[in-house]
Amino acid sequence: MVKKIANVLNQENSVTSASVILIITLFLSNVLGMLRDHFLTQKIPTDLLSSYYAAFRVPDLIFNVLILGAMASAFIPVFTTLITQKKEKEAWLVAVSVINIAIIFLVVTCLLLALLMPYLIPYIVPGFDPSKQELTVKLARIMLLSPILFGLSYIFGGILNSYKRFFVYALAPLVYNLTIITGTFLLANKYSVTGIAFAVVCGAFLHFFIQFPVAFKLGFRWHFKIALHHWGVKRIGFLMFPRAIALGSNQIMLLVFTAIASSVGGYAIAAYTLADNIQTMPTVVFGTSFATAIFPTLAEAASSGKDSDFGNHISKMIRIILFFMVPMTIMFYLLRAEIVRLILGSGFFGWQQTIATADALGFFALALIFSGLAPLFSRAFYALHNTKIPMIVTVIGVLISISLAKVLSVKFGVGGLALAFSIGSFATTLSLYLILRTKIKIQNEKEIIVFILKILLAGALTAIAIQESKMISGIFVDMQRFWGVALKTFLALGIGSFVYLLCCWIFGCEELHAIKIIFLKFGRRPINESGREESIQ
Repeated sequence: MVKKIANVLNQENSVTSASVILIITLFLSNVLGMLRDHFLTQKIPTDLLSSYYAAFRVPDLIFNVLILGAMASAFIPVFTTLITQKKEKEAWLVAVSVINIAIIFLVVTCLLLALLMPYLIPYIVPGFDPSKQELTVKLARIMLLSPILFGLSYIFGGILNSYKRFFVYALAPLVYNLTIITGTFLLANKYSVTGIAFAVVCGAFLHFFIQFPVAFKLGFRWHFKIALHHWGVKRIGFLMFPRAIALGSNQIMLLVFTAIASSVGGYAIAAYTLADNIQTMPTVVFGTSFATAIFPTLAEAASSGKDSDFGNHISKMIRIILFFMVPMTIMFYLLRAEIVRLILGSGFFGWQQTIATADALGFFALALIFSGLAPLFSRAFYALHNTKIPMIVTVIGVLISISLAKVLSVKFGVGGLALAFSIGSFATTLSLYLILRTKIKIQNEKEIIVFILKILLAGALTAIAIQESKMISGIFVDMQRFWGVALKTFLALGIGSFVYLLCCWIFGCEELHAIKIIFLKFGRRPINESGREESIQ
């Protein structure tokens, strides 16, 4: 049994199995994330949750700028190139150097921010009274430990990604959310939101700790050395800088949104963040998961000069992501109030908070398709060792969102911030695709257009089915009770899903067959003559 578990944790995954692993685990992680938010809103007053979410902004800024950009855009392509060229000794030297540089920068930066936090928070949440600002400072200082731990975790995650070991990498978010849920039950009643902040730090540690053994087995050995002269380290620094600016601009947008929301109302920050967390689920499960799974393959195709393969991978992934995101957009928009009520409607979370969060979720839903495609297009550029274009495009999209945020928030409240985000997301994704077309030939574009027309028609019929089922079921169920809302929601989701899949089958959408093959292959794991798992690429 132990040997079988070890084999599962350490085996290499194809694009097929990686996609399914990431879809399943990211789905479970997001389910746990919704349960986490459910228990948080149940046990913590919503205005205190606004302090908690506002306190996240500075640690998130540090993590995104110094670590996440390097992993997604720089470390994996360079590390993958080295191991593809059978230069594993150099690859591990680069990995150790990046870890040591990250530790130094993160520790120094977090210590400085901890000292400066009382001066920064009044600018981040100017609408908070002094006592809430003081609480936000305290929470932010505690959670400044998390970027250091997440920094190590994501570097090890980058190593596992490069070796196509996705299973443990995909388990890490599950462990993180389970830790926060456990902390909510154990600490919230006695320590309120401060206990949750400590649970976040514990979750970040376990997020790192679970990935370390597999990286160690692959060959990682820590020693204090920083090979600044190595071309790989220099290349990572060069590639991550534009991505750090892009991610930093997104975090600055969130800081601006937080400042605006702090003046809208006591629970506005929480409503915006909770709606953002809900809309993230389809984006991560059906957008980020596929983009993450295909990224090492894109990097290999780019490094090998296989342009036609590269374009073919992009074409197939566009269609698969759209296949999922179109119905998700429709379902989340039409069922936004029911979804918010089911996930968050308990404890301190009343109808006013539900309405504000549902309004924001509705505006977020308008951009789900574009949010789902953006990770794929960004990673396509990263695989081509081009981080400058995504940086410029992202910064422009952020500037669009920021410029609209204040005006739209006056007209639509918290929902206006979500609408500003959606408009910026649309501009960013469309620009990335149009520029990508000039860099690489996207295969079968005419087929993509025909496919889009098919699923849009299927989506329109699905929307009618969902709306009609809502109206009919609403007559017979008690919307004041949880089970009434649940019955209405799941009935609409079931009918909508059936209509969508039926329409796609009638229209001859190949993705139905491809997705069936993916899940069958993942379950059966057929082995080809070379002894490696077969994949659909």
